[in-house]
Amino acid sequence: MSPLVQETAEVRARPTTPLAMNAATTGGPPSTPDRRGPLRPKALLPTRSRLSGVMIARLIGGVDVVVIVAATLAVVSQGDLTKLLAAPLGEILPLVVGCYMAFWTMRVGGAYDLGRREGLIEHLARVAMGAGAASAAALCFGAAMGAASLHAAGLWVTVWVLALLTTHAGAWATVRHWRRQGRLTPNVVIVGATDNAFRLIKAALDTRDIAVLGVFDDRLDRAPETVHGVPVLGDTNRLLEHRILPYVDRIVITVTAASQPRVRQLIDRLRLLPNAVTLFWDVEGQDTRSATLERLARLPLAEISGADSADRRVLLKRIQDLVLGAAALLVAAPFMAAIAIAVRLDSPGPILFRQRRHGFNNEPITVWKFRSMHHALADPHAAQQVCACDERVTRVGRFIRKTSLDELPQLINVLRGEMSLVGPRPHAIGMKTGSEESSRLVAEYAWRHRMKPGITGWAQINGSRGPVDTAEAVRERVALDIDYIERQSFWLDVYILAMTVPSLFGDKHQVR
Repeated sequence: MSPLVQETAEVRARPTTPLAMNAATTGGPPSTPDRRGPLRPKALLPTRSRLSGVMIARLIGGVDVVVIVAATLAVVSQGDLTKLLAAPLGEILPLVVGCYMAFWTMRVGGAYDLGRREGLIEHLARVAMGAGAASAAALCFGAAMGAASLHAAGLWVTVWVLALLTTHAGAWATVRHWRRQGRLTPNVVIVGATDNAFRLIKAALDTRDIAVLGVFDDRLDRAPETVHGVPVLGDTNRLLEHRILPYVDRIVITVTAASQPRVRQLIDRLRLLPNAVTLFWDVEGQDTRSATLERLARLPLAEISGADSADRRVLLKRIQDLVLGAAALLVAAPFMAAIAIAVRLDSPGPILFRQRRHGFNNEPITVWKFRSMHHALADPHAAQQVCACDERVTRVGRFIRKTSLDELPQLINVLRGEMSLVGPRPHAIGMKTGSEESSRLVAEYAWRHRMKPGITGWAQINGSRGPVDTAEAVRERVALDIDYIERQSFWLDVYILAMTVPSLFGDKHQVR
């Protein structure tokens, strides 16, 4: 009997517990520790806080390049750059060979793997082995070239090996700290309490490379209460609106490949979420647990939906946000001070208005703006969108809304990592179009949350600015946002930023 069938039989024999009834009726898992499961971290971090292990390895490798090159230049020049130009080839060649061997042996020796169970001594031993092979090559070439070359090679080995061991000790401690925070461990939920789910969770318990937060299954009458201790939290209807989704990096469908109609049905339902959806394909007669778990921790398996999360693109966009965002905040600071004074003098109330909006992966974030409405008439839930000649808007508010200067405080959201300079505009949670919640007017509405929201975006420079007060306006906004997400690139962001101001002042009829 399989583990699934055996545990299911045991569950059927048990009466329904108050704990299970509580989970089924409250819309979320109870706070008791036994419903958290053995893989759930103590504190859930939003998906935007997750770090890429691949990019960290590349970053450490880049630091190694800087250390080795700096050590080489220091040994050859000895503080005098003219010596670098006048150095004989016999002194430089052993160091060049050593550098090449260092870059190769460090990678082959696993110095950038930084596995979860790798201790500091083990990691430094890997570094020392790679460094030793490179050092031996440099010293051999130095000996062949003569006493002067051997002396230079020996000095070079001493400098760069000590520097490398120091930097890698720091890197190991940093990565260990990030792992404790959960920033390097992807959070996963599983759909389907199948044998595949048992295998996957068992492998996750052995390696701790992924954190399985819960299991969902439409056939609750046959599903166990837990899968290796991970709680079954409900059916897919509960998953679609579960409060845990902003913290979930990936939804894994573990239904067997033989159940194709059920798989297609699940894909059609789950693809509307902003979270990445992955299929776990079972291969009969082949144990793929290790490979599957590694891919889950690093890359997609069989991607069904979700944003393109290429590490290099994400890193480049973040650098763009930090550099340009900091520069923009510095330039805008005097104007922001003047606007703050004007808002304060124009009407009583706070200078800033804060509103809860949807961020990346539906994460609730607090977005800041200069207050443009009378404080007593403020609408934090956007139940009524702004219209022309809206009496709620103050005199200063009309000007700063018309010029979008009220959005300037969102540069702080950009620097905090909650928003980007360019992306779909964040909408208020529960925002309504007429009497209907805007998110219910378009099936693909949540797709616009597959990227961080932005201060400006593709929709804004194409005329979709201000309130979305009709169903057609919502559909147009969502279509433009999805178009941007599918086409996003560094140069497209540059174009959007360049076109934002001309588009803003060129449209005098848009209500904002």
